[in-house]
Amino acid sequence: MRYGGGRKRRMLLQPFLVLCATVTGLGLFMLALRPLDPPITVDFPKKIELGDSNSSSLNGGGEKPCAAVEEMGKDFEAGVVGKETLRVRRIIEDHFDLNGASRIRDLPPEQFCSHGFVLGKTAEAGFGNEMYKVLTAAALSIMLNRSLIIGQTRGKYPFGDYISYSNFTFTMNEIKHLWRQNLCESKYGRQLVMRTDDFEKPAQTNVLCSNWKEWKQPIIWFQGTTDAVAAQFFLKNIHSQMRIAAFDLFGDPQVLGSQPNVFGELLRVLISPSKDVEAAVNWVIGGEENPDISLHMRMLMNRSIRAVQAALHCIKKVIESQHLTSRPKVVVVSDTPSLVKSIMPNISEFAQVLYFDYEKFKGNIFEGLPKLDFRVKDWGPAPRWVAFVDFFLASRAKYAVVSGAHRRVGTTYAQLIAALAATRNLGDNSSSSSFSFLSSFQSTMLTEGLKNQVGWGHVWNRYAGPLSCHNQTNQCAFTPLLPPGWWDGLWQSPIPKDISRLAAYGIKLSGLGTVDYDSLQNYCSTRKNVERTVTFNL
Repeated sequence: MRYGGGRKRRMLLQPFLVLCATVTGLGLFMLALRPLDPPITVDFPKKIELGDSNSSSLNGGGEKPCAAVEEMGKDFEAGVVGKETLRVRRIIEDHFDLNGASRIRDLPPEQFCSHGFVLGKTAEAGFGNEMYKVLTAAALSIMLNRSLIIGQTRGKYPFGDYISYSNFTFTMNEIKHLWRQNLCESKYGRQLVMRTDDFEKPAQTNVLCSNWKEWKQPIIWFQGTTDAVAAQFFLKNIHSQMRIAAFDLFGDPQVLGSQPNVFGELLRVLISPSKDVEAAVNWVIGGEENPDISLHMRMLMNRSIRAVQAALHCIKKVIESQHLTSRPKVVVVSDTPSLVKSIMPNISEFAQVLYFDYEKFKGNIFEGLPKLDFRVKDWGPAPRWVAFVDFFLASRAKYAVVSGAHRRVGTTYAQLIAALAATRNLGDNSSSSSFSFLSSFQSTMLTEGLKNQVGWGHVWNRYAGPLSCHNQTNQCAFTPLLPPGWWDGLWQSPIPKDISRLAAYGIKLSGLGTVDYDSLQNYCSTRKNVERTVTFNL
């Protein structure tokens, strides 16, 4: 009975199975007759607004909607742009020969009293941010054909225990003395007045709307310039005189691979390590040749294995590309000393490792300096002066500087290390240099592309928008020596925060970084002129 019942159930199921197969076949046939959905269109970055109907689709045009960091960095693969950088080197040298303190202080009284100055003044906070204040003032002095003043605090230069400044610059005390000595106020009716402008106050700054060449005040102080961006805002100034002066110094922002190493050349002229810092650097090098590669790791007390692995890959890439066959010398600097010691065995497998072990160094000035537990999370636990030894040590690299990080790559500190190293390796008669600046990204930093490279002081901020691909693998990318100030490049795009921030300056910025110049002109024509001055009583 059981067997017969089973055969009966199978016979009853057969018509049902045939019916299901027939219905499924008809469904698939009808689905095949449906027209395909239209392809998804994606705007291509070059000169196209978001939503532009003429943009190519990903499928139809074969163009990509985003790029990985290494592809973005291809513009900078050539390294130092020798011809343009040497042109700027001559501009800087000629400027300080003409407007340097040794010549200006000896001018006849009437000429001296009609001369102009730019003040560069800092606090002794983070070295990278503070040094950019001085460098921006120097760049502005060139654009305006004025002399440079380095501001002092209680008679001391900023970071004066660790840095020596060139004799091209003035101090405020000397300017006041010369103003009295030349009778500028009593005989020529020219008060010592300083006009201030604060870049960090968008509604008040005149960086885009005013012709600074027409300002009559003897001294100008451009405040809040903590990165490479502020000076490059003059590239979009509505007055042609200012734009030309900025283009002459910084080059065309739309041709990224051709821009000069401006801040490296300014560093070369303006600063050098103090004797004690120089002695510490030489102690590390030990009388041998300068290191080949420098690795800077901004770790914020974190010891990420992924960050280390990505950096090691990047170092090996440099060694291969530079054809360094023998064991090259690699300098390692970091805000996290424990990471330096932990990464050394890994690098030692293929290179010699140098680092400044400050606890073993016995130098004259450093013995009496206290160890401050100030901003340890940000700057690390080492004494403050170690950062200056590390800076000048890392800037001795002959072939490359690699920047790695726990969160944000290419800080102002790393930027200036690379800029100074690059200019050290460019001879006056060189047409090019093989020196490179590279950024090391671990994949965990790129799950949302470069979105988290926020802050204008970070070299990849101008690439952090929607054109940066998500979920990238580890990247070792060539990096601009002149951090971009705008979004004119092919793969540059802003994050929403920066679109809002630019609006406060009067800039209407598209989702792909295009500036609406008509809107800027209207903004400048309707805004209230802000003029803030300080008069010195002599």
